[in-house]
Amino acid sequence: MEPFVMYNPVKLHFGRGVADKLGKSVSKYGKRVLLVYGGGSIKRNGVYDQVMAQLKEAGAEVFEYSGIKPNPVIEDVDAAAALGREKKADVILAVGGGSVIDSAKIISITIPVGHSGWEFMKNRQKPKSAVPLIAVLTLAATGTEMNRFAVVQNNATKEKLGYGDPLTYPKESFLDPAYTISVPKDYTAYGITDLIAHCLEAYFGEGEATLSDRFVYAIIKEAMEHGPALMNDPENYALREKIMYAATNALNNLTSYGRKSGEWGVHSVGHVLSVLYDVPHGASLSIVYPAWLKLHTPKIPRRIETLGLNLFGVSAAGQAIHALESFFTSIGSPVRLADTGIDTAKHGEEIFATLVSNKAGGNYHKLNEADYRGLIRLMG
Repeated sequence: MEPFVMYNPVKLHFGRGVADKLGKSVSKYGKRVLLVYGGGSIKRNGVYDQVMAQLKEAGAEVFEYSGIKPNPVIEDVDAAAALGREKKADVILAVGGGSVIDSAKIISITIPVGHSGWEFMKNRQKPKSAVPLIAVLTLAATGTEMNRFAVVQNNATKEKLGYGDPLTYPKESFLDPAYTISVPKDYTAYGITDLIAHCLEAYFGEGEATLSDRFVYAIIKEAMEHGPALMNDPENYALREKIMYAATNALNNLTSYGRKSGEWGVHSVGHVLSVLYDVPHGASLSIVYPAWLKLHTPKIPRRIETLGLNLFGVSAAGQAIHALESFFTSIGSPVRLADTGIDTAKHGEEIFATLVSNKAGGNYHKLNEADYRGLIRLMG
């Protein structure tokens, strides 16, 4: 194992009714609240009213920024930061899924400065302070509620990038599985795919860490056991609870301790599909992962075989990949570009050029231009 530091400062509230304590938590940081959310689903499912009741009881003055997109864009980050700066926000309250909370993380470090949040995403600037962030999660997927990372895209430059800093950890996160019951079946499936992909990105990273591997197997097995049942019974609170907790643990550092780094090559390629064609994040991962595994079978066969043995009880790499692909298909997540209407004969060169310009690839198993061609063919 590699030496490591275990650090996670997020205070996580998990379970039915935990948001009843939201007002008291917000009050610890101030009364002027920048409320950030997405396209309005929280108003339709009643979460907005519950949150606003808590804020009213706390005597908060609320300034709203809505319309964060499923693939979040830097323009919204900068506009929300400008609002927060103008209103002198004491605290940011992000209510939504990964796109909302990711955006809020970059908003939190952009409010104190005069430049675009993209300067942080490109590592041209380093944050010196942040407005405190509290998250209320409404979609089990990204694990952003308990980590410091955020992903935002820039449509003008055709880049979708990740960024993290100790300042971007949420102060507190509230996870009531009941808030995810209204999530549509397709995005429920994408969330399951996302959490599995996070585990695999750790598993295929650099470094030997057997206990972390066992955490990977356990979290993926939890998702594979309860995910299909949830797809057949989407209003089942107990199943929502299991998937929500699995998604949080898939990316709160638990699976990474003892490794030099995670892999993240699949996410890098998936981000290109999202920025070019607005493919939902989880859907992009279920398309890329089987192709990435097929491409890497000659290079890391034993690693893939070990995964297959522990997850599916199969001994061959090809069987493991087929089993994973079949699982994604069973929950309704796409496994080919054609499943989303993307024709590689028409769009292959655009995908290739963007992979090249973005220098897409992982931390450990590097990708070259020949690999990009192979992935496009295998994803088709």
